[in-house]
Order: sequence, then C-alpha cells, then structure tokens
Amino acid sequence: MGEFELIERFFKRNQPPVLANQARAAINSIAFGIGDDCALLQPAPGMQLAISTDMLVEGRHFFADVDPESLGHKALAVNLSDLAAMGAEPLACTLALALPPERARDEAWLGAFARGLFALADEHGCALIGGDTTAGPLNLCITVFGQLPAGQALRRDGARAGDDVWVSGTLGDARLALGALRGEWPLPPDVLDAARQRLERPTPRLALGLALRGIASAAADVSDGLTGDLGHILQASGVGAVLDFEDASFLIAVRADLTSADGLFDSAFLLKTALTGGDDYELVFTAPPTARSAVQAASERAATPVTRIGRIEAAPGLYLADADGRTAPLAARAFDHFA
Repeated sequence: MGEFELIERFFKRNQPPVLANQARAAINSIAFGIGDDCALLQPAPGMQLAISTDMLVEGRHFFADVDPESLGHKALAVNLSDLAAMGAEPLACTLALALPPERARDEAWLGAFARGLFALADEHGCALIGGDTTAGPLNLCITVFGQLPAGQALRRDGARAGDDVWVSGTLGDARLALGALRGEWPLPPDVLDAARQRLERPTPRLALGLALRGIASAAADVSDGLTGDLGHILQASGVGAVLDFEDASFLIAVRADLTSADGLFDSAFLLKTALTGGDDYELVFTAPPTARSAVQAASERAATPVTRIGRIEAAPGLYLADADGRTAPLAARAFDHFA
C-alpha cells in the first residue's frame, strides 16, 4: 500500500460526517479540504483564527503497545485542549504522520487509529483537511484550527491580584497511571484501568472554555502539571498566587480506591501527584471573586465540575497554604523535554 492509497483509504472522507448542530457550523467554514496543495478555511465574519500544533512521539509521549484507537483520540485531544484554553471553537485540523514500514502495512492498526481520531473529530466538528505522510519512527503531529470572536480569547496574561484560581475536573490520575506503567509503584488492576483512561483518552474541555468567555480573566490547559501551567499564567500576568483549598475533590479521581494500599499513597503523595503530574488536559483559570456565580453557571452549562483552589496575589511567586494559614513556596516549573 503506497502513501496516497493509505491517505485515500484511511484519512480522506468524501462526504462530511453527520454532526450535531453545534458542530455543523464549524464544518461549513471549510471552503476546500483534502485534495489540493492547500486547504482553505473561511472563518465567520468578526472571528479570529486560533491555531495550535502538538507532536506525539513514540517512546516519549506514548508507549509502543498503546491501543491505536486511544492514540488516535489522544493525538487530537491534546490539540483540542489548547483551543479549549483559549475559548475557541474547533474548525479543522491537519495530520502529519510518520510511520515505520510495519505500521504502514498494518491495516488493522491504521483503521483503529483513524477511528479514534475521527470519533473525537466528529464529536467536536473538527474536519481533517490535509497533512503529510512519510516513512520514519512513529510520530504524530496535528495542527488544529479554531475560531472565536475577536477580542474574546482567554489569554494567559489577564490574571489580576484578587482573582480566584480555579481548576476543572480532577488532576493526577494520568501521572498515577504513567508511574504504574513505568513500574514506579503498583496499582490494583481496576484502579490502573480507570487511571489509564485519563492518560490515554483525555477529555478536552471545549464546552467549558466556550462557557468561560467573558468570565475568566486568564486560562491555560494543564498538560505539563498544574504548578507549571499556572506558573505560565503568573509569569505572563506579572503576578503570584497562593493555593489555599478546603475542597480537595480535584485531587485524583481514583484516590478513594488507594486508601487500603498500606500507606503507599499518603496525602502528601496524592497532593504532589495532582500538583505536578502532567497529561491531565484540564483547565486552570482565574476569575474575579464577583464572578463566582457565573463560573458555577458556566460549569453547569458545560457539565464539567470546577474547584476554586486559590487566589492571585500582587507579589510574584507561587505558594501553598496549610490548614493554619502558613505558606510554603512551590516551584512553578512545567515539564521541559530538554531540561
């Protein structure tokens, strides 16, 4: 099977998929898709394009034996998460795919990968409009295009002293699964299965990102760890933050199933994993205290739980408060591939 036959069989769709009404408007912005040297996008009047690229490399971002359908899902999900953090609606994506010869001949693997990719793409109205294929080590690079009203992007530089710090969903499950798969710690099979779903099939928080437009003052997606990604907001905004939370519901969804593990997973371990683990693809965002009701209403509209976990301070730095109100500094460093 040659390069062009591979594209034709697994990645070119002659008819647009049947989509929900919300997604259909995005597909209508594709003026011309696969089939020429360039695709053509036509954003709606008064809208800006939001563009992001992420690369997944075998052995660096995923294990060689990962389920290919899950890999197709995650390859797009990590890009859609960037759109969510900006409050952008997906339009389209391109896929650059490097395949070892044995993968290029594996029709079952290719079919499963395409199913995972297109299932998530169809859910959010994100058309595959082009890309590239080549021989080489397994490497997936997706560029995603979204649109949003001019001037309404949720940027990183809008946090102000006094703002609340919020996070969506739960944090730490993906890192918990990664550690178990690497042999760093044992997990009961059912706990590993649940945590592995978070690692390999993350949920991009697009509905929440859209609902937070005009409410949140700054936002980022949590891909490289909460402290690091919140640190990006703090640096861009020229502020600091104190994490001070009574509601710990954002700490590792499967934590209740770990309480009988002979003290291996104590509260300090769970907190560190939630604060520094990556691959969660939740949203961390800030908003004024006067917007708390609006944030909760946005959470309900998006069917995505949110937790208030701290506050923005004028002085730079990131700190964690204990039960007595004392604070200790936290390193606001994100995962760095070259560190």
